[in-house]
Amino acid sequence: MKVLLVEDNERVSSFVKKGLTEAGHSIDHADNGRDGMFLAAGESYDAIVMDRMLPGDIDGLGIISALRKTGRRTPILILSALSDVDERIRGLQSGGDDYLVKPFAFGELLARLDALLRRTQAGTAETTLVVGDLVMDLLSRKVTRGEKNVTLQPREFKLLEYLMRHANQVVTRTMLLENVWDYHFDPQTNVVDVHVSKLRQKIDAGSARPLLRTIRNAGYMLTADE
Repeated sequence: MKVLLVEDNERVSSFVKKGLTEAGHSIDHADNGRDGMFLAAGESYDAIVMDRMLPGDIDGLGIISALRKTGRRTPILILSALSDVDERIRGLQSGGDDYLVKPFAFGELLARLDALLRRTQAGTAETTLVVGDLVMDLLSRKVTRGEKNVTLQPREFKLLEYLMRHANQVVTRTMLLENVWDYHFDPQTNVVDVHVSKLRQKIDAGSARPLLRTIRNAGYMLTADE
């Protein structure tokens, strides 16, 4: 599970990061509202742990409200020292999915995150991804472009799945390294470019409308838009 932690208290953030890392999860951390908003809006996470009161121009509830207005449905667990019922209601009404009062036991935080993820996966399970006339069946692992079957190697399938799940978005080289190859550093290799080139040949060859595009100085985008 890839988690974004937005928490300005160093003791709390260290405690949570250590626990989640030991539990096998990948963690990004921001200690202020501006950086938290930047990461939450620009990256893809399985869940977000959001401190309610943050330094900067935007607090936790402001970030959550902004994310929900853009259509992002990432599960969000709010952390707060405010324990009144009215405050909990306000947090949930802002778009939070759960509310945990400080101080808390790490075991409870982890259990709540797991419950949020199970609930989200159960409600949004997809078996087919579609971008234009490109169709991916996640159960049979079959890919077609129009009437043509597209044969992919396992890594190419994983790469295309990630691109299709982020259709119409710019996907950076770093995002692909982290999510398709599980590299959390830049190994100084052209593996992404090579695989994208091969994938483009397979899905766009012979088509009048290419779907996989290179966005100069940014990354790649899979889109059926003109």
